[in-house]
Amino acid sequence: MSQWTGILNLDLEQRHGKTVAKNVYFQGAFKVMRPVYHDDSGQVCYYLLNPGGGYLDGDRYRMRISADEGAKVTLTTQSATKVYKSPKDYAYQETEIHLKQNSYLEFVPDPLIAYENAHYKQKNIVHMEKGSTFLYTDIVTPGWSPSGDRYTYKTIQLLTEIYYDGLLGVLDHIKLTPSKQNVTELGFLEGFSHLGSMIVVSEFMSSALLDELYDTIQAEKNAAFMFGLSNLEVPGFSLRLLANSTQQIEHIFSICHRIVTETWYNRTPRPLRKY
Repeated sequence: MSQWTGILNLDLEQRHGKTVAKNVYFQGAFKVMRPVYHDDSGQVCYYLLNPGGGYLDGDRYRMRISADEGAKVTLTTQSATKVYKSPKDYAYQETEIHLKQNSYLEFVPDPLIAYENAHYKQKNIVHMEKGSTFLYTDIVTPGWSPSGDRYTYKTIQLLTEIYYDGLLGVLDHIKLTPSKQNVTELGFLEGFSHLGSMIVVSEFMSSALLDELYDTIQAEKNAAFMFGLSNLEVPGFSLRLLANSTQQIEHIFSICHRIVTETWYNRTPRPLRKY
């Protein structure tokens, strides 16, 4: 891309038991808040900001993140990513992440809200050295439209590639085009309005953890949602959720997030207060 609406580069390292930034650069409509440490573990949290308030026709955003050996970081957003009508060209966000051995990165953004006639493409490319851990969540939510219909956006396309120890280990591709697909049918949203995805890759993965996650989610089935949980080709798991509210998906994700971090790191994730 020759012209970016916003650029963010963030390089992290561990220094004296604490994760700190060795390089921070942002330009245009992309910013990052000062680092926050929620506890004494040394793990840093960064809140990503879009001062423009939303993604518009033809916007282009690029983010580059790296974590050196031993670095531990949480990335989240200050608010939902709002994509407005895109009559001429799609809005695009590209994220590239590099994780060194024994690093940990969790990327937990707020939901993506696609309004009427929104056209949005997103590409995540993650390069992981063996021994690193990556946790990622994504929630797609329909925005308000004058007609009251839930599926009025043009297209949402989300592509995630994860390279583990130099080889492609995960390829996750979601494309929803309501004008060309009946997204309410089997194999799409199946009558639900919200879609959530969680991908976790780590050499700590075990069948016992997958069983615990499944049993825990199944115990929440008094609520109206559907889910699918499976192992990946590389050490890790993928979770897909269909529901009718952001809060329902966030609740399940927070439970899974807690189980993962308590089991692998003996640490309970802190709430990411934003409002």
